[in-house]
Amino acid sequence: MKNKAQNKIDSKLVSQSFSKAAVNYEKHAVLQKEVAYRLIEKLDYIKTDPKVIIDAGCGTGYCTRLLSKKFPKAKITGFDLAPGMVAYAQSKMPWYRKPFAHDQYQVADIRELPLEDNSVDFIFSNLSIQWISDIDLCFQEWQRILKPGGLLLFSTFGPDTLFQLKRSWAAVDNDIHVNHFTDMHDLGDSLIQQHFAQPVMDAEVITTTYDNVKQLLKELKAIGANNLSSDRAASLTGKNKLQQMFLAYEQFKTADGWIPASWEVVYGHAWGGDYQGPKMQDKETFVLSKDLNGSSLAGKSSQIKYTEAT
Repeated sequence: MKNKAQNKIDSKLVSQSFSKAAVNYEKHAVLQKEVAYRLIEKLDYIKTDPKVIIDAGCGTGYCTRLLSKKFPKAKITGFDLAPGMVAYAQSKMPWYRKPFAHDQYQVADIRELPLEDNSVDFIFSNLSIQWISDIDLCFQEWQRILKPGGLLLFSTFGPDTLFQLKRSWAAVDNDIHVNHFTDMHDLGDSLIQQHFAQPVMDAEVITTTYDNVKQLLKELKAIGANNLSSDRAASLTGKNKLQQMFLAYEQFKTADGWIPASWEVVYGHAWGGDYQGPKMQDKETFVLSKDLNGSSLAGKSSQIKYTEAT
């Protein structure tokens, strides 16, 4: 049996990085919003009527708000490791809900949630678990709090994410400059090991394009998604190495001059306990969301273009 590659993430750095990015996060998180829509859209093909929902890794509360619209009668709580994200999510609540802000959004490690056993009907998590080192521990905790027959639905990034950036840095040195992400099959195996029923995994590639590599790095920093690996180099990267990486990245430039960055987006869902729940119907394409300011996305291979502000 092959050993799973370890996703070594510095949790303290994750908290600091995303807290710092919180105020401007939604302005830059076009990809994250699109994946959120695609993930929520999957609920159209799964029969569920949850009364208690958690948004694990809720960030700014963007998905929590979408879930509130879809399930207006449900009690929904968002948990996030980054205090800055939670504070921002609370600030976005309508005035009449502000007295309940600390109930709806809470700071917590999603591997250790302040919830009773078998107390949740639906765990939702959009692009969050890639920032966790021990996915087995996370799934074990989610199995603990999920009711038998409760639904788990999540998205994350796979190991082919940002492969262009990884290869470009590999041409310069042997340091770790890009986060490692867990393989889809390992995630499925972990769900089975933690006794989830009927796990289903699928993936697609979304490509974001930029004017230049510097803009890509700027966008990663703006959403707090820069290198958060515990094995990252201790010293700052010099300008000379950075320029070498820029040159190496030129091999991936598109025919029309764009700098591409590929994101392997992995989706998974499963059921709590030994429940033999209904299988999700097959779906060949995704309906596009409508708040992407003109970005064009389609099917299983999609593209988002970023341009520098003038």
